[in-house]
Amino acid sequence: MHRTMAEPGWRELYKPKLVTVLREGYGLRDLRADLVAGLTVAIVALPLSMAIAIASGVTPDRGLYTAIVGGFLVSLLGGSRFQIGGPAGAFIVLVAASVERLGVGGLALAVVLSGLILMAIGALRLGTFIKYIPYPVTVGFTAGIAVIIAASQARDLLGLTLPGKEPGPLVPKLLALGHALPTLNPAALGTAVATIALIVLLRRWRPQWPVLLIAVAAASVVAALAHLPVETIGTRFGGIPRSLPAPHLPPLSPDLVLAVLPDAVSFALLGAIESLLSAVVADGMTGRRHRANAELVAQGVANIASALCGGICVTGTIARTATNVRAGARGPVSGMAHAVFLALFMAVAAPLASYIPLPALAGVLAIVAWNMAEKHAFGLLLRASWGDAAVLLSTFLLTVLRDLTLGIVVGFATGSLLFIHRMAGTLRVEGATPWWPLTWPIAPARCRTNPRRATTTSWSSACPAPSFSGRRPACPPCSTASPPGRGLTCWT
Repeated sequence: MHRTMAEPGWRELYKPKLVTVLREGYGLRDLRADLVAGLTVAIVALPLSMAIAIASGVTPDRGLYTAIVGGFLVSLLGGSRFQIGGPAGAFIVLVAASVERLGVGGLALAVVLSGLILMAIGALRLGTFIKYIPYPVTVGFTAGIAVIIAASQARDLLGLTLPGKEPGPLVPKLLALGHALPTLNPAALGTAVATIALIVLLRRWRPQWPVLLIAVAAASVVAALAHLPVETIGTRFGGIPRSLPAPHLPPLSPDLVLAVLPDAVSFALLGAIESLLSAVVADGMTGRRHRANAELVAQGVANIASALCGGICVTGTIARTATNVRAGARGPVSGMAHAVFLALFMAVAAPLASYIPLPALAGVLAIVAWNMAEKHAFGLLLRASWGDAAVLLSTFLLTVLRDLTLGIVVGFATGSLLFIHRMAGTLRVEGATPWWPLTWPIAPARCRTNPRRATTTSWSSACPAPSFSGRRPACPPCSTASPPGRGLTCWT
């Protein structure tokens, strides 16, 4: 008996992976493994969250709020077993531009609206279409973001003093930094270089250690004991609170909604791409399958909650998700544990964060930018074909010089045109005589035996140009006319 597989229902599509894991049987050994993995990821996420927040133009505590609130909800409600949510380096450019243009209140409203858009995308089951974004577009905008992140950290890496506000666009930023080179701080540069060198060496010789936290802690101790003249979190931001703020609504008005809507769409588009890419990476490492639409709904809820609690954009983070898998996680409990451990770190060690040198955090983000760039894939695509190179370079250059959203849209449009061009070159019409009534003369045709029905092909003499009305054409001396795919077929 022929059986047809029923399509998954609404409950199956949006069921959190946590429910699936618990129903499979979750024991004490699994909990122990998830707690160890969660602690490992929290140690990695602690300096990264603060560094990303600072680079995004907000205070470091907002990065921790994002990782705690957003990370917990992504794991609780998400469609991936191993996804770790939090602030991501890919959002630095967009968040910084939004803060500069709209302020922190406008940013919070944009994040809330992006959460609603993500929930709508998931509810409409559009998550599966994200995978159709061309690969050169993904590599191009990721490399562009890496360049912008590296440029944004040059000021703290070198300890420069600018006469005014640092420009946002890349070219004016580089010009301003070049004019400020005489103010270079050797202590800041030495701290940043030492941090980067320590991270590189520890990753080579002790990759299982929490290298980011070790490097930042070592830099903080040396800077404090040696009284180095470098800027710290305490001197710039005044420290970090020990607890989460009470949830509060962002400012709301029709004019502000219209003003932040482009930012919200950009946040939602990039968040969907980044989170599903991260889920795919986790699937490739574990052999599991994620639920794309459930993941997008969870990302939407996490973004709304993060904004209400003072955080910024939440998305799936590839590096922390990969760390979670390598640390032996068994399910979403590890991601929830990572958020709890971050909250404990903030409650216990918040005063110590004031001693963290900003050049050390800039060194951490320099490593993040270097790893983001996908240099090998970039070079391969440049050599692959002129079409892939055109899509890659258009996305990359527009992301760096103009705008991330414009880069993605133009790259996607260019990739679509390239796909159509390739399909047009692959499919070739051989001028077969059609099987519908015609009133005009047909070009001379020949018959051959259909290869599906015979192993040899026999050609007849040229056929006259028939004129027919309502009947299938017959090619003498091939007397039998038949529909396409059967028996004999007429070809020009």
